[in-house]
Amino acid sequence: MLQDIERVLYSEQQIKDKISELAKRISNDYEGKELLVVGVLKGSVIFAAELIKNITIPCEIDFMAVSSYGNSSETTGVVRILKDLDHEACGKDILIVEDIVDSGVTLDYLLNYLRARKANSVEIVSLLTKPSRRKVDIDVKYVGFESPDEFLVGYGLDYAEKYRNVPFVGVLKREVYEK
Repeated sequence: MLQDIERVLYSEQQIKDKISELAKRISNDYEGKELLVVGVLKGSVIFAAELIKNITIPCEIDFMAVSSYGNSSETTGVVRILKDLDHEACGKDILIVEDIVDSGVTLDYLLNYLRARKANSVEIVSLLTKPSRRKVDIDVKYVGFESPDEFLVGYGLDYAEKYRNVPFVGVLKREVYEK
């Protein structure tokens, strides 16, 4: 598996340090609020778990599963909710946790969807962002790293459901995904 990685972009330690920094900001910003942390499945699971462990204020945790990619590596532009929240959104301050913000299509849909459910606020925290790939202008309040437009895997990011368990973020060798 590791032989498929061209190079490490963000090490495990760099990611842990960044998560600690983000969690401190989030804890300060949401002090005294009803925080609902919503991980977007499947990619955000590892990042969300580490982030939540570092948040120092009370929070609830939930997950949503959405898709705008189908079986492709390019977004279709059509967003489908595969798993909705178990918690009520009304009156909560929602923090959406994403592994990476790429086109912005899915997050734009989620922001509007959750705001329509009368959440007090809806913000985004993402481990990675690729501004060069945006199709929709999205405000990501908390960003771990701004990444180059390369095929990234690890720390929740996958290719064909593999590599999510790699403990760092790396660039996948072109020959692996262009087979």
